[in-house]
Formats: sequence, structure tokens, C-alpha cells
Amino acid sequence: MSLFDIGEKIKVYAFVGPSGTGKSYRAQMVANSRSVEYIIDDGLLVSGNEVVAGVSAKKAPTKIETVKNALFQDEEKKKEVQDILKKRRPKSILILGTSDSMVEKIAKNLGLPEISETIYITDVATEEEMETARRIRVTQGKHVIPVPTFAIKKDFSGYLLDPLQIFKSTGKGNEPYISEKSLIRPAFSYMGNFTISDTAFKQIIDVVLKRIKGVYKLSRAIIRKQEGGYGDGIYIYIEIVIEYGYNIVELTEIIKSRIQKEIENLTAMNVLKMEILVKNIHFQGK
Repeated sequence: MSLFDIGEKIKVYAFVGPSGTGKSYRAQMVANSRSVEYIIDDGLLVSGNEVVAGVSAKKAPTKIETVKNALFQDEEKKKEVQDILKKRRPKSILILGTSDSMVEKIAKNLGLPEISETIYITDVATEEEMETARRIRVTQGKHVIPVPTFAIKKDFSGYLLDPLQIFKSTGKGNEPYISEKSLIRPAFSYMGNFTISDTAFKQIIDVVLKRIKGVYKLSRAIIRKQEGGYGDGIYIYIEIVIEYGYNIVELTEIIKSRIQKEIENLTAMNVLKMEILVKNIHFQGK
């Protein structure tokens, strides 16, 4: 069944090439050449300057889950992308994949029309360029996602954090089987970077906390660079006051989950570590 039963039919393009040959790096160029509005890559739906739906397949805990996420076989993740497409009704979309069968499966799973045109990596890149991309993928683990480059700037120091988002996956025995840096960089970002101050991160955290029942207030927040075993990201430390009567362990788990999701969705920065100190308890009427 097609995603769109009535009205204009979305035009579907495919961009195909072996893993590590630079498809994601060239995705914006291919999309722009055909006036394509949306890109599907690595389990993500990208529109213009942002990831609007989906979860990176590289965040999956196993290889099997990685493949399932990339093909949108998970009903919840599939529905999230379908809902956005139904609401926005784009005229065109570009699907990235490693083979013709892969992009066809993605289109079918999402209920999209048949692919009208397939562009191959060999159409837009030389063998030398593809070999360079493969070498970078193997030696540096960089995977390019076609959304803007972001950096963190500390208000007091002018420090810039590397615009790298790290995705970690583990295999049997919690041993990493993949370790890639998703380099977030479209064609236009070579003109300069977007900079996000640590104050903006604190404001996001404050807004999230105000929406969580049981949190009285945010007392303090520290945002800084964190170097992890899989690359750089951000470290978050917060001190909060909670309302009396709430389970502290359960509440802090909810807080961690929501803050991480909101920051990663809004800024594309990877939250490597988060610590919460419940500094005080507020009693109603006192």
C-alpha cells in the first residue's frame, strides 16, 4: 500500500554504492542537482538542515538491529518517518543504500512509490575519490551525515568542540564491532560552522526539566568537552531540586533520557556522559 493514497505522487530517487565510498558525503550534491527535498540515509530522514525523524542505525546495539533500523523494519521507527512524510507531503525523496535491493526494500517498507531513477556512486565520483573515502572510513572511521556542522563555544573561553558525533555499537560480550565518527557536513557548511554556546545547552536543559513532573528547579548546569573511548562529545553535569514524594532513582533516569534525546535532536551533538546531583528536596508549602 502506498504511503500516499491520493494527491500528488512523491518521486523517489535512489543513490547506490558500496559502503565507505562517499555516498553520504555526496548526498546533498545529488539531491540538489535534482531539487530533492528529503534524504533517507542510515535510518534517518533528513530535510534541509536537520534530521527530522529516525534514529541512526549505528546506535543499534547489534549488527542485526543495525540492519533492521537501516531498512526501517522496526514498526515504531517506521511510523515516525511515515507520519512526517504524510504531514509534509514532499514532492521528492532520495534514498541512500549499498545495493539496488536495499533501496527498494527501504522504499517498500516505508510505503513509498517505486524508485523512478537510480544514481550510482560511480556516476558522481572517480575511483580515486572512492578509494580515498574507503581509506578514511577504515583508518579514521568517519561516516558523513548530510546535515549541518555544529560546534560548541564556551562563552568565557571561545573553545570550539570538534563537530563529530560518535555512534557506538557493541557485539558479543559488549566488545565493539563498529566504531565510526559521523561527520556532520553538507556542501554549504564549508563556508563556515554553526556555533552553539554552552548557555544554549543550559537553556535546553532548563526547558526539559520544567516539563518533567517532580522536578522543582535546576540549580546548576555545567557543559564541557568530554573525550571518550569512541571520540569526543559533550559532558553534562546538573544539580537539581526535586519535589518530595517522587522516587529519586526513577526520576533521575527519566531526566537523563529526556535531556539526552532533546539535546541530540536539537543540536546533533553526542552526549557521552551525564551526571545528576539531587541537591535538595522541596516540600510543598515550605
